[in-house]
Amino acid sequence: MKIGLILFNGVTFLDFTGFYDVIYRLNMFENTKGTTWDICGMTEEITDELGLSVKVNKVKPDLADYDMVFIPGGMGTRTLRYNEEFIDWLRSADTVPHKVSVCTGSLLWGAAGFLHYCAATTHPAAYDLLEPYCREVVRSRIVKDGNIITAGGVTTSIDVGLYVIQMFAGEEAMKLVKKQLDYPYEVQGIVEM
Repeated sequence: MKIGLILFNGVTFLDFTGFYDVIYRLNMFENTKGTTWDICGMTEEITDELGLSVKVNKVKPDLADYDMVFIPGGMGTRTLRYNEEFIDWLRSADTVPHKVSVCTGSLLWGAAGFLHYCAATTHPAAYDLLEPYCREVVRSRIVKDGNIITAGGVTTSIDVGLYVIQMFAGEEAMKLVKKQLDYPYEVQGIVEM
């Protein structure tokens, strides 16, 4: 499996790192060994909402080359959803089998037109911003509707990472990752359509 991880100016890094720290462990399991990922952006360097800058390793790749594309949230999504160049780039993920977001990353999937017929979720403070983009806003931590998985606020980045582990590597793999992370919580609020 090949995963594209999207970063942008104004991202919340915990949205990104919570998911990333969990899913990089897909390589530990036989049926997901060989999973690769690229950290993708529109520019070589991005700055999060607190001023931390990082470099990406792929600038504006064709997202159709990935099996999964993940978008974190952050205050930057509020204006980025109106950035035609960025949204057109996201549309290149049209054929990607799995589209995942955390927090307000779902606004970007929505702005690209992927949520029109879907139920979806986002950070609870942004439910009203998501409403115009999707069929139904579900006030839950994780919503899977077809090939799109959206997750709620910042800490759900770990939960959705565990959900992805379970989806591709199985329940025992997910339990092992939880143990490695010393993560005592049960993932709650999963809605599958």
